[in-house]
Amino acid sequence: MQERSSVDELVKRLRPEVQRYSPGGKLPSSRALVERFRVSPVTVSRALAQLAAEGLVVTRPGAGAFRASPRTPLAPTGDTSWQEVALSADGAADAVPRTVDASGVTVCLAAPPPGVIELNGGYLHASLQPEKAMTAALARAGRRPGAWGRPPLEGLPELREWFARGIGDSLTAADVLIAAGGQSALTTALRALAPPGAPVLVESPTYPGMLAIARAAGLRPVPVPVDADGIRPALLADAFRATGARVVVCQPLFQNPTGAVLSAQRRPEVLRIARDAGAFVVEDDFVRRLVHEDAGPLPPPLAADDPDGVVVHVCSLTKATSPSFRVSALAARGPALERLRAIQIVDSFFVPRPLQEAALELVGSPAWPRHLRALSAELTSRRNAMTAGLRHHLPELALPHIPSGGYHLWLRLPDGTSRTPGSAAESTLYTAALRAGVALTPGRPSFSAEPPGAHLRLSFAAVSGTTEIAEGLRRLRTACDEVLGAP
Repeated sequence: MQERSSVDELVKRLRPEVQRYSPGGKLPSSRALVERFRVSPVTVSRALAQLAAEGLVVTRPGAGAFRASPRTPLAPTGDTSWQEVALSADGAADAVPRTVDASGVTVCLAAPPPGVIELNGGYLHASLQPEKAMTAALARAGRRPGAWGRPPLEGLPELREWFARGIGDSLTAADVLIAAGGQSALTTALRALAPPGAPVLVESPTYPGMLAIARAAGLRPVPVPVDADGIRPALLADAFRATGARVVVCQPLFQNPTGAVLSAQRRPEVLRIARDAGAFVVEDDFVRRLVHEDAGPLPPPLAADDPDGVVVHVCSLTKATSPSFRVSALAARGPALERLRAIQIVDSFFVPRPLQEAALELVGSPAWPRHLRALSAELTSRRNAMTAGLRHHLPELALPHIPSGGYHLWLRLPDGTSRTPGSAAESTLYTAALRAGVALTPGRPSFSAEPPGAHLRLSFAAVSGTTEIAEGLRRLRTACDEVLGAP
């Protein structure tokens, strides 16, 4: 975060200087810029790359950076209004609109402005990522014979076997496909299991990215409420009967956003209800490796207790490593596996082999278990710091459940105040928080229908540490005073 701020500041200072040079004129060397502005060589390199992307400079390896020639004026933009008709013409009166709203996803993906504390991030802060281990794994992978060749379409057998062992003893490498991250795997699963226009049952609240996938595929998300013990079986059965759905998507472990864990009593019920409905359970096991120190033994994936192929399992390495380490697995049995395989091949051919080889090197190294232990301890410390800070400084924000895994907390806002009605408080608080210098995730995008109240999600993984968490909560207190009034 500090590095990004330094880059932005250097770019701001270099822009007017570049204008003083004639086109083709050479800028000072990188070393001179490092000494003059007292920044790192990496900051200079990234600032010059930003200026090059803006068309202000041209970099030539071995020669330096030069002012770019003025851009040729762009041709006038044509009339694109015809696209509104083309994109809205679904061809059938009962077709489900496929308008894609990515706002619920981009709020967690886009980097906040410089100086804004990132309590909305969905990935680990750079200080929590196993950067040295990943770099070493990638270097070793690049030296493997055939590392740059074409991999098997299903993925490297050794990597598929590693994922299969982590899912359950009854699964083998033959039941696993390697995919390019959890989002890609979920997209493949929904496209394979539900035709356009069909209903798909989803937890309420749920992961906004999954709702975006469903809607982009022309599916109709139907909510099934979640409580502290996970998805509610009786309501799940009602939803299957009412809709005729053949797919339900759930996160049984540290659900996003509530942090709930599907209870031992409900696990067999959910499988039985889906089996009786002739439906699939898409199990998004996204943060199993982000367990906290006080979690105790974890329940196995639902797929481990499913001999009949009801469960299509999705898991990934991304959350425990880096947003760019996009390696995941899809596990299924029976004809569904072949359909998943066919759709994945059509969409993306295969996951790049060097990345698969690097994943094998990483998870097979002594650094991997050390990283997971250190990550568990740090996430526990951050969660404790955030929960203590919320109780002390923001007692009006209800925290119904403290998770023992994952990277975020789910909070409910007061139902209403004299200043802001409950229905408007969420969006108003989101805007006020940005003004105060802290980014959070509003709750509305997590609901596929009308939400039962105003919520927000706070992440403790994307910040630099507990000091930044404390400062973020202090800024959130300022926003809450503005929107909700003092407690």
